[in-house]
Amino acid sequence: MGFNCGIVGLPNVGKSTLFNALTQTQAAQAANFPFCTIEPNVGRVAVPDPRLEKLAVIAKSAKIIPTQLEFVDIAGLVKGASKGEGLGNKFLGTIREVDAICHVLRCFDSGDITHVEGSVDPIRDAEIVETELMLSDMESLERRIVPLEKKAKSGDKDAKADVDLMSKALDLLRDGKPARLADLSKDEVVPFKRLNLITSKPVVYICNVEEDNAATGNAHSAKVFEKAAAEKAQAVVISAAIEAEVAQLETDEERKEFLDSLGLEETGLTQVIRAGYALLDQITFFTIGPKEARAWTVFRGAKGPQAAGAIHTDFERGFIAAETIAYDDYIAVGGEQGAKETGKLRLEGRDYLVQDGDVFHFRFNV
Repeated sequence: MGFNCGIVGLPNVGKSTLFNALTQTQAAQAANFPFCTIEPNVGRVAVPDPRLEKLAVIAKSAKIIPTQLEFVDIAGLVKGASKGEGLGNKFLGTIREVDAICHVLRCFDSGDITHVEGSVDPIRDAEIVETELMLSDMESLERRIVPLEKKAKSGDKDAKADVDLMSKALDLLRDGKPARLADLSKDEVVPFKRLNLITSKPVVYICNVEEDNAATGNAHSAKVFEKAAAEKAQAVVISAAIEAEVAQLETDEERKEFLDSLGLEETGLTQVIRAGYALLDQITFFTIGPKEARAWTVFRGAKGPQAAGAIHTDFERGFIAAETIAYDDYIAVGGEQGAKETGKLRLEGRDYLVQDGDVFHFRFNV
């Protein structure tokens, strides 16, 4: 599991409280002063998927193992981070390594918790962080493009292709827009990703609201949703305070009762995890048996051997075929035996495109 989301934001927006609740630990110190998270804390969380439990019941699996997503709590950023202000260099170095960004925005008023900018304005806060990220990307590209332009002029085709991509990103950044808005052809997607630009990473805005607004949001969060829609990004509403309380409850029954009392159907963290998973454009496949029912993750567009490789590299190297049952078929016919009897079990080869919910048994020879 190598996919992770970096939790970013200005100091005192509820970032570390959210991380603590996500991982149900106190690994990140939550305190009312900037830079309380100095080293990036990492936690893994299970991705909620009700399909896994249904499959496990049918197969009488002794163990259930969900797929996981990694969250990284990154030091709070301030203006001037791209020039090294605060913990800027550490922040930018860590965020460049993550796959997606969860941007926590303070959407609540409180006299007890200071705001580094002196007032609550989530759009301004988002722009402060994004500006620093764009400045960092611009500096990186402007440094890298100079030697490549020389190579391109000498006739190097690969260098010319890289210069064209970098120029496309620089035009956006100089216009105050993130690199993820670049209009790319199908062939440009992978090489563009290799540029490793912070602002090319997918983003979900997390609106941290008061407890009373957790179900409906508020005026602050409404503005964030408008911003997200304009950027083709995602946004969710949570109350970090509520999530912290839920994390302390021991049973599913207690958690459900608490959420019901607040008019909430699910935790905000469930929404965050689901949004983070969707941001990375991942799909889930399953391996089901009496010992365990397990969920696995691959990128959308992965083929059979790549799915096998998610379990073990030997499986990918020696891939022969994948015994495949669609999730709906597995449920409808009551499991693997029923799938065999009704012809719902298929044998798929190396070129098979993995579908979300596929139940696999891999044949391989190493």
